[in-house]
Amino acid sequence: MPSTVSPRGRPHLVVVLALDTVIAFELGLAHRFLAASSLDPGWPGPRTGAMPPYDVRMVTLDDGPVMTSAGYAAQPTDSNRLLAEADTIVVPGLNGPIVETGVLPEALHRLAETARPDARWVSICTGAFVLAGLGLLQGRVATTHWVHVDAFTRHFPDVPLNPDVLYVDHGDVLTSAGNAAGIDLLLHLVRSDLGAEAANRVARGAVVAPWRAGGQAQFIDRPIPEETDAGTGPARTWALEHLAEPIGLNDLARRCDMSVRTFTRRFREETGETAGAWLARARVDRARHLLESTDLPVDRIAAESGFGTGASLRQHLAASVGLSPLAYRRTFRVEADSA
Repeated sequence: MPSTVSPRGRPHLVVVLALDTVIAFELGLAHRFLAASSLDPGWPGPRTGAMPPYDVRMVTLDDGPVMTSAGYAAQPTDSNRLLAEADTIVVPGLNGPIVETGVLPEALHRLAETARPDARWVSICTGAFVLAGLGLLQGRVATTHWVHVDAFTRHFPDVPLNPDVLYVDHGDVLTSAGNAAGIDLLLHLVRSDLGAEAANRVARGAVVAPWRAGGQAQFIDRPIPEETDAGTGPARTWALEHLAEPIGLNDLARRCDMSVRTFTRRFREETGETAGAWLARARVDRARHLLESTDLPVDRIAAESGFGTGASLRQHLAASVGLSPLAYRRTFRVEADSA
């Protein structure tokens, strides 16, 4: 987990690398979700004098303005020489030749070579084409918007692509799917760097969901269920209210007056995943919340979230986030603001 304070005694420097035809919506996401104004009151800087966690800047390939997908030009805040100092480099999505051909201009390769070896690279949507073109994704699972899967796999056959997730985190290199998944990834960064409370405050300020798992399915174009069929929403609502209880497919199907077979089909159509996978993720979410917000022992949290035993909770949490319950609590628990 990278520190949000540089060894040089300054905030964690986030440099947004905007290329020509950058997606306008994605260009401002890093500023919106990482700026000190978004983190306050989650970040206590104004009350204690502490430095803000992030310093977000924007550069371009030639230090000039870039044309956005919305038809207006965006002016960089700094010279591209700042890329050499970046702790995190964010590449928003873009249209144009890089996506169409998979070939990066030589000037982009030269600029990327100035980045620190320990810099964290983050892509949103088709920004993954840039990371792949720079060789940062060689042999590493990545994702991008599902619309561009064919082009990406054609240009970069050596990059294992998973188009069914919102984002992929390798620690030093992170990729995300389209627009809203970029928000999910940036909130994931805040959560990893600063803890759950800071991420939740930023999310509330932006009126977005505070956390969606990277493994959650993208909203891929799927057949619309027939209007004569009832939805599975009531079963999901009921399940979230009864996670501590044993829940089987028969219980869920009965809530919707469906056969198990029909319910299973409709559930996947509506959510993009099986009922079992959805239920396991919901229970992990509940356990994470309890670990972050309470002092309950692990066995009690396992019971409250429906895992039954601490061993089962440890197994599921390790598979989901790679941490034991106690390690997760130490990492993400934010003490109450003493100010």
